[in-house]
Amino acid sequence: MTQISAALVKQLREKTGSGMMDCKRALAETDGDLEAAQDWLRAKGIAGAEKKAGRAAAEGLVGLRVDGNRAALVEVNAETDFVARNAEFQAFVREVAEAGLDAGGDVEVLAASRLAGGATVAERAIEVSARTGENIVVRRTESVAIERGLIGSYMHGSVVPGLGRIGTLVAVETDGDPVGLEECVKQLAMHVAAARPQAIRRDDLDPALIERERAVLLEQARESGRPDHIIEKMVDGRMRKFYGEVVLTEQVWVIDNKTKVSDALASAAKEAGVGAELSGLACLVLGEGVEKRESNLAAEVAGTLKG
Repeated sequence: MTQISAALVKQLREKTGSGMMDCKRALAETDGDLEAAQDWLRAKGIAGAEKKAGRAAAEGLVGLRVDGNRAALVEVNAETDFVARNAEFQAFVREVAEAGLDAGGDVEVLAASRLAGGATVAERAIEVSARTGENIVVRRTESVAIERGLIGSYMHGSVVPGLGRIGTLVAVETDGDPVGLEECVKQLAMHVAAARPQAIRRDDLDPALIERERAVLLEQARESGRPDHIIEKMVDGRMRKFYGEVVLTEQVWVIDNKTKVSDALASAAKEAGVGAELSGLACLVLGEGVEKRESNLAAEVAGTLKG
């Protein structure tokens, strides 16, 4: 039997919010596999804070840069929120966002990119760290590009323009003049900040994610003790709900809480007299996955949209 360390139990507890003994049992049942243990807790209905690890926690800033038909997001972390108000740190994040336009969403390429002064992003991070007295980390980057159409962008929790806590990008390809779609695309970017889709369409989701989710739902359904043909229907229904939560085109439009995003875009495109298709999606949430403090940024964004 695999030896379960106290540190591993503590890690699972922090990720799921479940009790110590439940975490220990889950790890024992899954031979110490942390990811499988999370699924085990969910299947048993024990995990009460599945999304806890996805809320903002680490400090620093998300930077946004849009340049015509391409755009980039970067996340630069620091140890305290005080540094986000530091002018040198803000200038550095802007530089990193500019470099992100050519990095193609690859953080290693970004780190090696040369800035205006000749230093690389990684070298400048060390310089800024020395002057601020904080550990500065260029953690992530995302980018989108289009041939013809519009890129919508949104920054939630802005400290200054282009720098904040949640940055989003949405690319919409069109076959005509996209001017009539500007408002819709802007709203799409805001929707992404509130609803946090993982993909544009079902086919864009990682097959392993789908398989994992279905396996968890199947185990949950089996707990009901119902016949197999009923269980399959239950799982199919819950998978449709899952897709409605994580797939952008299948999410409910936060603007009216009733229309599907795909229908909202189709309606706006028809009114503008153009064909339109979602082709790019990016979202960075400051500190996501690095737990330090709790915050419900999605609710904040939804409030902004409806305010």
